[in-house]
Amino acid sequence: MGLLEKIREDIKTAMRDRDEFKRDTLRVVNGALKQVEIDERRSLSDADVEKILQKQIKQRLEAIEQYTIGKRDDLAEKERKEMAIIESYLPKQLSDEELDAKLKAIVAGLEQKTLGAAMAAAKAAIGAQADGRRISEAAKRALG
Repeated sequence: MGLLEKIREDIKTAMRDRDEFKRDTLRVVNGALKQVEIDERRSLSDADVEKILQKQIKQRLEAIEQYTIGKRDDLAEKERKEMAIIESYLPKQLSDEELDAKLKAIVAGLEQKTLGAAMAAAKAAIGAQADGRRISEAAKRALG
């Protein structure tokens, strides 16, 4: 079962279990997935779904930051709970040590030791195991 089918099955399960929060969160995610399917007129692969899920997490991180600035801790906590549900569909995130080790190996194998080359190689190798910001920071450390 692909990631997209799993999300859609979990919506049904949440409906049966009367878990309104999880159901609503997954419906928003499913809406974003369907929007891309319709706009691009193609079915989504698991890699596409992972990219969209990462985008959803990034949106929630930005919302948490804004709610915290606005002293709306109740809304920030809601966003954190939604983010936890979405993260459960992504691969396990690499720790900082694991990420640094992988990037050192990637940089060692590069002909051109530039940030752009390191980022491109790291994105291809690491995928959804770390977000772009963390990869960028680790690449800068690895390049020295």
